[in-house]
Amino acid sequence: MSTIVVFGGTGYAGSAIVREALSRGHEVIAVARDTSKLDAAEHLTLAQGDAFDASFVTEVTKDADVVIVSLHAVQSDGSELKDRFQHFVDAAAAAGARLGIVGGAGSLLVAEGGPALYDTAEFPDAFKGEAKSHGQVLENLRASGTDVDWFYVSPAAAFGDYNPGERRGTYRTSDDVLLTDAEGNSDISGADYAIAVVDEIEQPAHHQARFGVAY
Repeated sequence: MSTIVVFGGTGYAGSAIVREALSRGHEVIAVARDTSKLDAAEHLTLAQGDAFDASFVTEVTKDADVVIVSLHAVQSDGSELKDRFQHFVDAAAAAGARLGIVGGAGSLLVAEGGPALYDTAEFPDAFKGEAKSHGQVLENLRASGTDVDWFYVSPAAAFGDYNPGERRGTYRTSDDVLLTDAEGNSDISGADYAIAVVDEIEQPAHHQARFGVAY
């Protein structure tokens, strides 16, 4: 079993990953500014703190096998994850851990060769800033030359607490192209997204790469 640290452990994706990992017997450290939203559970450690405090991140990940970052790309103070991400990479390197990023769907391509979903007319303007900023996290990782074994998991287009769906226990994966079903829908529940993430932890298949997850 692995020791998995989840930053953003009370959020929609992060909490689903915490639950899935615990259900499989992993040791989980859930990190959040306010951990009171999480109930105590066997194999679960709650760590309250600031994910952008490099010293805190280094300390809480020192025994990690896997570090999961499930945070908004644009923070409430206007700062951006892409500009404050290096200490997660450094902490994973120091711990000898894999680094997993809960990514966005906007940077996925709607077809081979593009365009990206966030560059289509249908993509809501209100979400473009967040989507493009999170896409830059991926681009920065790809260009970094780091030795850390990272993976970036983009969900389906209609992913979020507004569309929670149900656990089906199934999913498909892609590389950089958005997955849709026969009706053109792109969905994945929080529970099934978490299954894909924990499957990747248990059976590593994507190394320094992004993959998409949808039905």
